[in-house]
Amino acid sequence: MRVSSFPVSLFGIAFVLHAAASFAQSPYWADHERGWHFYEEPATELETDVPLRPELAPDVSTNTPELAEFEQLKKTLEDIRNIAIMRPTEANVRRYMELEASVVARASYFADVAQRVAWATPALDPTLQGRPVNAKALEVFEQRQMRDRAAAVTALGRDHVLFFFFRSDCPYCHAFAPILREFRIRHGIQVIAVSLDGGPMPGFPGARLDNGIATALKVEQVPAVFLAQPSTRKIAPIGFGVLSESQLLERLSIVASPQGETMLPGIVQHLALPQDMP
Repeated sequence: MRVSSFPVSLFGIAFVLHAAASFAQSPYWADHERGWHFYEEPATELETDVPLRPELAPDVSTNTPELAEFEQLKKTLEDIRNIAIMRPTEANVRRYMELEASVVARASYFADVAQRVAWATPALDPTLQGRPVNAKALEVFEQRQMRDRAAAVTALGRDHVLFFFFRSDCPYCHAFAPILREFRIRHGIQVIAVSLDGGPMPGFPGARLDNGIATALKVEQVPAVFLAQPSTRKIAPIGFGVLSESQLLERLSIVASPQGETMLPGIVQHLALPQDMP
């Protein structure tokens, strides 16, 4: 049997619908989080069902012959399956398997039609939405994404700086320092290195001694990178541990985006930053 890229099963849909109907008929014992309630207050007017707006209502009549045929097929399939379970004779099992094969074939044909519709309608083709699945297209996508992120970080460097927290005895800090130094050179963003133990770090001769900012930011693990904007005193974490250039580009572009702060507003802090920064 050929497996389509649109694996839709009428058999699965039938049982989902059946389960949903069963739960709708037994709201008290189906909702385990509410527990066993023998009495509930009547629903208020605010809890009544809100009808669909006309523009959102499906343009399908509930009395169509296709729906009646589907319900009959679902019931027949369930009945034959239950008979085969309770009396698994060769004839009963064979009858169920033959009907199931017919349902699967019908679902496979539906998947083929859906695939053809997607090919002819770009807006419905999942392979054209977001990250491509084709190897060549994926290569082009990643190159373009890297170029766009690099441009965004370069623009970011005009009024932002990176804080690099380290300890001189941390092997991961020593592994990450060359990556961050090359990142600074390539993308033109200033990096302010802060030593938590007062020791040096190769590549960052002007490292500063921690004056309490690490405590204010709750830096408990190094290496740590934060993005700061001196003009607004905003500072937000970019990541901890050894990060690659692509990871830095991705995270910086996301954090600095208009939606970045709204995603996790609680992680952005306002601190008094050193006055000698641009």
